[in-house]
Amino acid sequence: MAKKESVFDLSAFIAWVTGILVSLAVGSGMISQTLAVPYIPAIITVIAGWIVVIGAIISVILALFKR
Repeated sequence: MAKKESVFDLSAFIAWVTGILVSLAVGSGMISQTLAVPYIPAIITVIAGWIVVIGAIISVILALFKR
């Protein structure tokens, strides 16, 4: 039973790290205006990118404090 729990913990950790990396990549793309959202002004896209990056960083900090 312990092996199943450790496999689940490992897969959950991998999914979390993947989510953080994707969030940082998308946020950085929005900030540098490489990724654009049609019909939305560029400044809104940049602000949304910063919100995504800051949210990802806060998530990492909170996860470290939880451990």
